[in-house]
Amino acid sequence: MGIFDKFFNRPPRPGKPRATSRVSFETDVLGNPLPVVVDFWASWCAPCQVMSGLIDELGPQYAGAIEFFKLNIDQDPEIAAENGVRSVPTLVFFIEGQPVNRVPGLLPLGPLSEQLDRLVARGKKTAPPPA
Repeated sequence: MGIFDKFFNRPPRPGKPRATSRVSFETDVLGNPLPVVVDFWASWCAPCQVMSGLIDELGPQYAGAIEFFKLNIDQDPEIAAENGVRSVPTLVFFIEGQPVNRVPGLLPLGPLSEQLDRLVARGKKTAPPPA
């Protein structure tokens, strides 16, 4: 979310990552009906800033198919530990509240997009049929 979005209290654009924390993690991630990607990051981590830019770039392409969240490991180390995060950046992919993949380290745009495509396909397989 950009400075003007914060200043004018605008909602995040579709596909852009939103912050989550121990207070909202259960609702944001574990109770989310869509596949979820959580970017575990830290402010002092340069590769995390690059990963954040990649997610900002790709996120809108997956709007409505994947929800993106960011979790600062310095503010919520227990959530990071519970999800097996030992280094940053780490992406953890969730379907129906369950972690289904972990990607430690920085990924180039192409392989990251492929991982997200697989998550969407896997999420469709587990989705209940329309009523």
